[in-house]
Amino acid sequence: MSTTVKTFRDLIVWQKAMTLVTDVYRASSAFPASEQYGLTSQLRRCAVSIPSNIAEGFGRDSTNDYLRFLSIAAGSLYESQTQLEIARNLEFLAEQKFTQLLDQAREIERMLSGLIRSLKGQRDGEKGQRSIGPEGQREKAKGQRSIGPEGQRE
Repeated sequence: MSTTVKTFRDLIVWQKAMTLVTDVYRASSAFPASEQYGLTSQLRRCAVSIPSNIAEGFGRDSTNDYLRFLSIAAGSLYESQTQLEIARNLEFLAEQKFTQLLDQAREIERMLSGLIRSLKGQRDGEKGQRSIGPEGQREKAKGQRSIGPEGQRE
């Protein structure tokens, strides 16, 4: 069973990345004022970059462009995970909050990895066609995009 994907907002991975950004902003609001232009700013910027690059890639005309932006999103996700660990090590984040944010990031990481893998398979297996399967990858048939079980809208 699949659901039609009309915009990037229909992608579960984008939705989860948006939730992560909101949670990162809330958690980092308690960081010391001295970190406003340091760790707080850097963590927020890279968290914002995750759903932003998923959305931008979705709007591109080619699978290769989409993959490039998903790769950038993944890099920003890894950067965010590192900065969350730094915040925990400096005791800016309680262990419970750190674990919650890291669990969210790891779920997004798995979804992004699956999406990238599926798109690469589509690109390499069917030149000129894009499709969305189990992890939220694109399908292009008669102008429609659909998402399979893992990428369905919640």
